[in-house]
Amino acid sequence: MKKLLTLSVTALICWQAGKAQQKLVADKIVAIVGDKIVLKSEIDGELMNQERDQQKPLPAEAGCNIMEQIVAQKILVLQAERDSLPVSDNDVDGEIDNRIRYFQNLYGSQEKMKQVTGYSVYQLRERFREPIRDGLLAKAMREKIVNAVKVTPSEVKNFFDGIPKDSLPFFESELEIGSLVVFPKASYEMEKYATDKLLDYKKRIETKQATFSTLATLYSEDPSVKENEGVMVLNRNDKNMWDADFLSQAFRLKEGEISQPFKSQFGYHIVQCISRQGDNVRVQHILVKPVITNSDLTDATKKLDSIRANIISGKYNFAEAVAEYSDAQMAKFDGGMRQNKNNGTSLITIDQLDDPSDRSIVLMLDSLKAGDISQPERYTDEQGRQGVRIIYLKTRTKPHRMNLDDDYARIMQQALERKKAVALNKWLREKVPTYYVHVEDEYRQCPNISQWLSQETATVTTSTTAKK
Repeated sequence: MKKLLTLSVTALICWQAGKAQQKLVADKIVAIVGDKIVLKSEIDGELMNQERDQQKPLPAEAGCNIMEQIVAQKILVLQAERDSLPVSDNDVDGEIDNRIRYFQNLYGSQEKMKQVTGYSVYQLRERFREPIRDGLLAKAMREKIVNAVKVTPSEVKNFFDGIPKDSLPFFESELEIGSLVVFPKASYEMEKYATDKLLDYKKRIETKQATFSTLATLYSEDPSVKENEGVMVLNRNDKNMWDADFLSQAFRLKEGEISQPFKSQFGYHIVQCISRQGDNVRVQHILVKPVITNSDLTDATKKLDSIRANIISGKYNFAEAVAEYSDAQMAKFDGGMRQNKNNGTSLITIDQLDDPSDRSIVLMLDSLKAGDISQPERYTDEQGRQGVRIIYLKTRTKPHRMNLDDDYARIMQQALERKKAVALNKWLREKVPTYYVHVEDEYRQCPNISQWLSQETATVTTSTTAKK
C-alpha cells in the first residue's frame, strides 16, 4: 500500500513521456470516489510504467492492483481532509522539488526533461501540485492509522514459520559501505586563470567576435553543454534544485546582460540572461573549473590520513567525521553511507556498485574486513570533480538463505508491514461505506474492490432494514 503514495505523479510523467510511442485508448472515468474521479489513463499510465520497469509482461491482476491502490488513496485523502490533517504548502513544494530533481537526473538536463515529458519545470510544478498534495495527505492518514501497530517476537517467528521453506529467498553477500570525501580547493593562481578565461570569453561575446553559444559549446565544462549549448530555464522558487549563488546571479541580470565571473560549488561561471517571464528566467552559461594540481590532491590526502587516524584511535566515529569534514553534497542526509536505490536501506550488493567511480571500491573490498577504513584514494566523481576519499566497510554478510538469526530485522519489518496492511484494509472496509464509491464493471470484481463494495451494500441494507 505504500506504493500508492508515489503512483500518481510517476505514472502521469511516464505516461506523458511515452505517449508519443504508444497511443492510449480514449480516456474515460472508471471510478468515482466522493468528489474525486479515477481516469482510465491513470490505470494505463501506471501499467505502462510498471511494464517498462519490469521488462516483462505483467500478471493479469495488475490492473486490479492499481485500481485498488488508487481507490484506497482517494479514501485516505478524503478522510485526511475530513480530519484536517496538517500538510503545508512548504511540504508540497519540497516534495515537488524532490520529484523534479529525480526526473531531471533521469533525463540528464531540464531541456531534455522538457523534450521528453512535454512540460517545463514551471508546468510540472503546477500540473502535479494536486497529486503530490494528495499523496502527502494519504501518507499522513495512513501513518495515523498504522502508527500504533507493533509486532511481538512471537509474531515475527510465526510470520517466518508461515513462509514455505522452498520460498525462502537467497541473499547474496550484502555490504554497508560509507565514504568520506574531500574535494581539494584550487590555488589562487588556478582560480585567477579560470576567471581570466571567462573575462576573455565575455569580452569576445560583447565585441561580437564570437557568439555565446559557440564559446559555450567549445569551452564550457558543464557536461550537458553538448545537448543545450549551456541554455537552461530557472524558476525563482526552485532553490533546492540549483546552487544558491548561481540562482542569485541569474536573477540579478537584465535581458541580454552578461555577468562578471562568479563562483559556485562547481567552478566559475559567466551567465547571460536571455529572457525573463514572471518567476522564470532563461539563461545561458559557461563553466570553467579551476585546475586541481597534484599538490592540491596531496594536501587533501594528508588531511584524510589525519582524519582516518583519529577515527581509528576513537577520537570520533565515522559518522561524526563525515558530518564534520565531508564535502559530499548528500553527506548531511545519508551520513556518508551508500544507499540502496531499490529499498532505501544501506545494505547493497557488489552488483549495485555500478557507477564508474565505484570500480576502485570493488577492487579494495577483498582487503577490507567489517569495521575497516581504507587508505585515502584519489578519484573522479560523476560530475568530473577530482577528489580524495576514504572508504568504510561497516558490515558484510555472507551469502545465505533467509533465517531468523541473520535476518531478524528484515523479517520483523516484513511481518510489521503485513500487520499494517491488515490493519489498513480493516480500516478501509469500515470507511468505504461512509463515502460514495462507484466503480465501472470491469473493475468491480477486483478482490478488494469487491470486498469494499459488498461491505458498503451490507451497510446500506442494514440501515434500510433498521428504518423499516
